[in-house]
Amino acid sequence: MEVIATRPKSLTDLQFTYCPGCLHGVAHRLVAECIDELGIQNTATGVAPVGCSVFAYKFFDFDMAQAAHGRAPAVATGILRARPEMQVFTYQGDGDLAAIGTAEIIHAANRGENMTVFFVNNAIYGMTGGQMAPTSLPGMKTTTSPYGRDTNDIGHPIQVCELLNTLISPYFIERVSLLTPGDIVKAKKAVKKALTYNKERRGFTFVELISTCPTNWGMDPVESLTWAKENMIPFFVPQMFRDKGAE
Repeated sequence: MEVIATRPKSLTDLQFTYCPGCLHGVAHRLVAECIDELGIQNTATGVAPVGCSVFAYKFFDFDMAQAAHGRAPAVATGILRARPEMQVFTYQGDGDLAAIGTAEIIHAANRGENMTVFFVNNAIYGMTGGQMAPTSLPGMKTTTSPYGRDTNDIGHPIQVCELLNTLISPYFIERVSLLTPGDIVKAKKAVKKALTYNKERRGFTFVELISTCPTNWGMDPVESLTWAKENMIPFFVPQMFRDKGAE
């Protein structure tokens, strides 16, 4: 029998421990596949902060570092200053990156640090209990917004790609989705391009991945995909924001 698909070498043989229907496993596989294809497993270093992403160190089979909540870009900067030959990436959730880590991501992008940031956006805090995140949608109910997000009181969701796209230095910015097989194919192309630019030392690259959180949304996996398509995609529209390599 011909083998047409195997587990990426850049993943360990541990089973994922994420909740049923969570798309972190899909995101992990895409990153690992691209690292394998680019031949950078021995020079790759990932940084994962507090949140569901903190468990990434168990699943990626190369050097990983843990960072305090929101500080992954700062830790990645330190690694790059000490070991500039490494391909360094951060793997962050929306609560981490867009709330306590706002300063870190903006300034790393503004400096044009040669890192890749994978930003998993499921519009809620996952590991810490389902609180409202900076990306939670208007009217969205969470443990800290039981009546729905009130934009008059809390403000509107932060669109991170649009925010970073106002800066001069970033080299590549794209938002993709993990909600359908077709979306995943497109997402892999963005992930690989970001890591390719990283390998070529082009500068700061950023990929936002629209995901789900069935557990904290109070839905089953299929319902969560439908909800995300109907509610997240219209607000967080998948699109290319910047690709200096294509100019």
